[in-house]
Amino acid sequence: MAGNSFGRIFKITTFGESHGKAVGVVLDGCPSMLELSEEDIQRELDRRRPGQSEITTPRNEKDEVVILSGVFEGKTTGTPICMLVYNQDYRSKDYSKVKDLFRPGHADFTYYQKYGIRDYRGGGRSSSRETIGRVCAGAVAKKILGKLGVSIYAYVKQVGNIVAENIDLNEIENNPVRCADKEAAKKMYDYILDVKKRGDSVGAIVEVVVKGVPVGIGEPVFDRLNAEIAKAIMSIPAVKGIEFGRGFQVATLHGSENNDEITRDGFVSNNAGGTLGGISTGEDLIFRFAVKPPSSILIPKRSINIYGAECEVVTEGRHDPCVAPRVVPIAEAMTAIVLVDLYLIDRARKNIF
Repeated sequence: MAGNSFGRIFKITTFGESHGKAVGVVLDGCPSMLELSEEDIQRELDRRRPGQSEITTPRNEKDEVVILSGVFEGKTTGTPICMLVYNQDYRSKDYSKVKDLFRPGHADFTYYQKYGIRDYRGGGRSSSRETIGRVCAGAVAKKILGKLGVSIYAYVKQVGNIVAENIDLNEIENNPVRCADKEAAKKMYDYILDVKKRGDSVGAIVEVVVKGVPVGIGEPVFDRLNAEIAKAIMSIPAVKGIEFGRGFQVATLHGSENNDEITRDGFVSNNAGGTLGGISTGEDLIFRFAVKPPSSILIPKRSINIYGAECEVVTEGRHDPCVAPRVVPIAEAMTAIVLVDLYLIDRARKNIF
């Protein structure tokens, strides 16, 4: 099965299934002598783990990471780092009723058509549990970026029609929604709970702000910073769209409104979202992406089974009514991985010439 690796110098390969024995990642290309411990990784995994509140799946996983290789005496050796998390609280029997059915909104149909077989236990490889490996690698990338003075903040910008407006990045980890607006967070939380009680789910928008990105990151023309970020974010399960800076609003603007003027003191505005020509400008890198309502709901929907017969599907089990709060650390991880990879590529270019 191809497509399980990402990056060129700072390269990750994730492995494992939702209800398999374990999930994890092999990270190759990490510089040596970086101080790294399992605690560094665990802090990020704890932000992603299930069972954090009433608005996340109650699946009770500790998600305790084990570093199998690539670290010696508390420092990276420059060799591949393998990080593993064992699955514990999985209930495969919850999926026995749908093992021959294609659940609407899931990857059941496409995986079966492509491979002739599918792991129906929680979605197998298509499950968002695969992202544990990304978060592990992202924790390493964040440590590297920290040494460069780069900080990444992701937060829930919108749930349904509720939009965060009074942004305070220090508020993100103070509420279970991971919203940067305290008042909006309360409304979002209540709304998600209401949707959950109805057996339904809801979509959301997440915004990412990266501060301290050096000028010159990004490799035109096909490996632009925004293009690489877009690929990384769009590879996250449930993500359906992405925009940078003013995004789709530019369709309503004139060039005189959209162009970011430059003075001796720097850029006057940041409508471009921190990139020009696919290269970082030194301004904040800003983008937003939309996540769909989780497909696992208790409301009956029409589908077919593997024999082509029509049927009705109700997805039982334990699921998130809104994935956005747990997508936040995943988005930060993928952003960090892209930035480190492109930074190392840029550094290699400068060392060659």
